[in-house]
Amino acid sequence: MVFSSNVFLFLFLPVFLGLYYLSGQRYRNLLLLVASYVFYAWWRVDFLALFAAVTLWNYWIGLKVGAAGVRSKPAQRWLLLGVAVDLGILGYFKYANFGVDSLNAIMTSFGLEPFILTHVLLPIGISFYIFESISYIIDVYRGDTPATRNLIDFAAFVAIFPHLIAGPVLRFRDLADQFNNRTHTLDKFSEGATRFMQGFIKKVFIADTLAVVADHCFALQNPTTGDAWLGALAYTAQLYFDFSGYSDMAIGLGLMMGFRFMENFKQPYISQSITEFWRRWHISLSTWLRDYLYITLGGNRKGTLITYRNLFLTMLLGGLWHGANITYIVWGAWHGTWLAIEKALGINTTPRRFNLVRWALTFLLVVMGWVIFRAENLHVAGRMYGAMFSFSDWQLSELNRASLTGLQVATLIVAYATLAFFGLRDFYRNQQPQPVAIAVDVQQGNAIAIDWSLYASRALVLLLFVASILKLSAQSFSPFLYFQF
Repeated sequence: MVFSSNVFLFLFLPVFLGLYYLSGQRYRNLLLLVASYVFYAWWRVDFLALFAAVTLWNYWIGLKVGAAGVRSKPAQRWLLLGVAVDLGILGYFKYANFGVDSLNAIMTSFGLEPFILTHVLLPIGISFYIFESISYIIDVYRGDTPATRNLIDFAAFVAIFPHLIAGPVLRFRDLADQFNNRTHTLDKFSEGATRFMQGFIKKVFIADTLAVVADHCFALQNPTTGDAWLGALAYTAQLYFDFSGYSDMAIGLGLMMGFRFMENFKQPYISQSITEFWRRWHISLSTWLRDYLYITLGGNRKGTLITYRNLFLTMLLGGLWHGANITYIVWGAWHGTWLAIEKALGINTTPRRFNLVRWALTFLLVVMGWVIFRAENLHVAGRMYGAMFSFSDWQLSELNRASLTGLQVATLIVAYATLAFFGLRDFYRNQQPQPVAIAVDVQQGNAIAIDWSLYASRALVLLLFVASILKLSAQSFSPFLYFQF
């Protein structure tokens, strides 16, 4: 089940919210757990057992680590056991096929018989719930959060359906208090509904439309320079609107249930360095990698060269986390290299002025990274890079011109206009607020400030949301890109 589907919008969500608000405070976490398991089982019932087993395992490990004492040797042994099992599960389901295929390629090159392994199906969302479980037991070991004895709350944290499939990567220490005591107000529900609709519009109107363009361009066997750049720019916008759209929907659903999740995107394409980009892109993952991998490796505490090594390794492993493909490893190495270079050069990563040249260079580096990220293999990536930088023919190929529609072109223009507008608005966020209309409360005689722009924007969002539902109903849904991770 996905958010951008009629069964979720018109069956699962209204039934869940109705039961949620009819039930008492005492039973809402249990209801959330049951609903999340139903949501997950809609995809594959059999993998629900694995999901529950991972949850029980980390709950038990957390209790053992907590009982052993903060940062004690026994606690460290329990922690290492817990992390080893978690990574073993992740490694088997996510990398077994890749490992066997790579080994077989080497063996057949020497004339040896290859291994035969039944194809391992990747459980949806496994990277996210494994990382969240690991962060919990590490936080218990470090003393950042006590080990919880409430199995329902912990299981609901791991399974909470708004972020279960594609993030944000949440931490138990940030949500523990909200599981025990969260507020439910009309304003918070309204804010959440608006945020959900914004994400839905991003996904259905923009990302799904641009997906067709990107897929076609990357599939061309002999792309022109124009084809390659069109595909690269289309995918750059598609990925942002798809993934940030999912995050908006997850955050919105959380607000509708009284939770406030962390922001996952802060206009990343306005960045003027790769370091700044990673402070704005997939924030929950980048902070997780920083807190649990980069710092564990030593961070910047062991000298300059070790710092560069740690930056590179963190991003390399971050690329590997995305999937078992050499393209993800190269993408991680690409970003890790530039993070180290910027650190070595002392680049200002918190600029106060907008420098067009620095922004253009950063955006170019990001787009180049997305090409290898999107490509099925190194051959496709090389073909795209070769066309992009041959500068031989900026015309679109005949195949591309025949398939490209006016709606797709308009959507690409709207996408980048939106990115530019909100990106620059975010950069100059200290600008003067817009004036508001003033109304008078006749009964009380008091002046009341009414932000008409807020009501107008919400009305526009509602209209676009309705239009998005109509568009969705007229086509088959496409899964969110980060479902594959």
